Amino acid sequence: MAGRGERHGGAHADLGPFWIDPESRAAGQAAEWRRTGRTADALLMDRIAARPQAEWLNDPGPRTMVRARTTAAAREGRTAVLVAYYIPHRDCGSYSGGGALSAAGYRQWVDEFAAGLGDRGAYVIVEPDAVAQVVAGCARVVAKERYALLAYAVDRFKRQPGTRVYLDAGNSAWIPDTSRLVEPLKQAGVARADGFALNVSNFQTDMVSSAYGGQLSTALGGKHFVIDSSRNGNGPYMGTGTGTGLTGTDSWCNPPGRALGTPPTVETGVPLLDAYLWIKRPGESDGTCRGGPAAGQWWPSYALELARNARG
Repeated sequence: MAGRGERHGGAHADLGPFWIDPESRAAGQAAEWRRTGRTADALLMDRIAARPQAEWLNDPGPRTMVRARTTAAAREGRTAVLVAYYIPHRDCGSYSGGGALSAAGYRQWVDEFAAGLGDRGAYVIVEPDAVAQVVAGCARVVAKERYALLAYAVDRFKRQPGTRVYLDAGNSAWIPDTSRLVEPLKQAGVARADGFALNVSNFQTDMVSSAYGGQLSTALGGKHFVIDSSRNGNGPYMGTGTGTGLTGTDSWCNPPGRALGTPPTVETGVPLLDAYLWIKRPGESDGTCRGGPAAGQWWPSYALELARNARG
């Protein structure tokens, strides 16, 4: 895989190295609104459709989709961004609950995912929330087993020659004390990954996340990181809400008034920060809170709000 900046020449210089799905939900929504005369809304939706977003692999049999996405990206000289999201007891049984039924099943799933990668370029974000939820006290999970499975995923994905691997490390508001994450991340294989991922599906600002990442990197011997900037343009939600009924707080779940953040790029200006990425797909629900559909389902009105509130 090309190093940072090597894919910035030629026809794609203005869009960066990451692949854009021409058939994304945002692209389909923009097309539908144009057909029905909602031209202004379609133009706003283009702010999402025209940016590269991650593909989440969260069901059995990931090989076909991984192969399709990486092949489509390679055909255009770009890089797919993929999320491995199938760990047992995923999301500690909350809105995005599910995942593999056993450790053996998860290892098999990881092997299929890796086979789909081949030698094509990809950024793989490994299991959002999986480490931080254990640190925060998820009683459903045996920490030693989970960290071993994450380490297996990191090592298996890194065997593919074109793959950059980032192990998820939560966000600055969830585990404010970075020292609590250091040993768990080490047990989960971060030393053999390209780095760690921050702010996935959350709303912490680039500045806060970058500072937090710098602290965590220092404790991990200089590991690099990426930041999810998909919905952090207005920072985190500071108001009160109705509560999710699961965690007692809803600042993370479909909060109102949020905005698209920094478009995906590897030109970050921060040596340890490899990329801003749109890992959470803007417009997909966090869960059945604030009138939203199930987690991961497309929610056009929320997508439109994010786009309308964006600064650029």
